[in-house]
Amino acid sequence: MKMQTYYYVLASRRFLLQEEPIEEVLKERTRHYHEQEKEIDFWLVPQPAFLEAPEFADIKAKCPQPAAAIISTNSQFITWLKLRLEYVVTGEFSAPSETIPNPLASLATAS
Repeated sequence: MKMQTYYYVLASRRFLLQEEPIEEVLKERTRHYHEQEKEIDFWLVPQPAFLEAPEFADIKAKCPQPAAAIISTNSQFITWLKLRLEYVVTGEFSAPSETIPNPLASLATAS
């Protein structure tokens, strides 16, 4: 599997899933992609595992836990979300790597 760059918007799970109407945004985006016959390139990941990588220690420390992330291979989508949501952290990483074997892994347990 080759390296891929992933972009993310990160915030507390409460902020992303309760205080912001992010579900509507993602539904609309999904509908648009289906109409365009475009492959989905974004994922909502509760408690993203990439935050456990040593290089993310500072970012994890700044973000209220439990966190949630929207991860995408489309940097423009993440930039747009950042402008829309304001109180979020954005960044990027390459995966799979030694410290991030699965870019979309979640530490959340199914409830």
